[in-house]
Amino acid sequence: MTKILIVDDEANIREVVREYAELNGYETDEAEDGAEALEKIKATHYDCVILDIMMPKLDGFTVCRQMKQIDDVPVIMLSARQEEYDKLFGFELGVDDYVVKPFSPKELMARIKVVIDRRVSRGNEILRFGGLVIDISGRSVTVDDEKVLMTPKEIDLLIYLARHRNIALSRQKLLEDVWNYDYFGEDRTVDTHIKMLRHNLGKYRDCIVTVRGMGYKFEA
Repeated sequence: MTKILIVDDEANIREVVREYAELNGYETDEAEDGAEALEKIKATHYDCVILDIMMPKLDGFTVCRQMKQIDDVPVIMLSARQEEYDKLFGFELGVDDYVVKPFSPKELMARIKVVIDRRVSRGNEILRFGGLVIDISGRSVTVDDEKVLMTPKEIDLLIYLARHRNIALSRQKLLEDVWNYDYFGEDRTVDTHIKMLRHNLGKYRDCIVTVRGMGYKFEA
């Protein structure tokens, strides 16, 4: 059964999410602060984590960063704040979706399903470009049989580019589809991740081509 961890210091929020999740056929677990959440993640694999930002002991951003080092589980961030910075920072940490309080429990369930289905749909697909191998199900990248360390979002971006190889993709398109965020403004988020990807890919760095005045494409 699909298992969800609900992390929020407000008991009523946990209760509402738990009730709707169980009605939708999910098994649930709860944590009331960031420290408890990390202990549970170390002991159990979850298919999705619903994570509040403002919590005692450890905030949601810190939990997300440490959690991704333990298990690359999908994360939906909850917050009473609507600041653009919070959303961008969360997506850069590898958050899959962002929901602002107060929220519709039914909408949250729909978002949970999308995030989980997206991970499952990756299947056992492996993309090979010479010595560059992208294991989508294993969430790993190797260059000439050497594993390359990347952040979850760098892997997401590389997978997206590789799956759409030889197609010019705008920065806005990448933000919308990889970060799941309709963001108008600075493109530094995409450019920074592209820079890190090129560095990590070594001799395959030229697979990521800059499309002047637009964005990037993957050529192989």
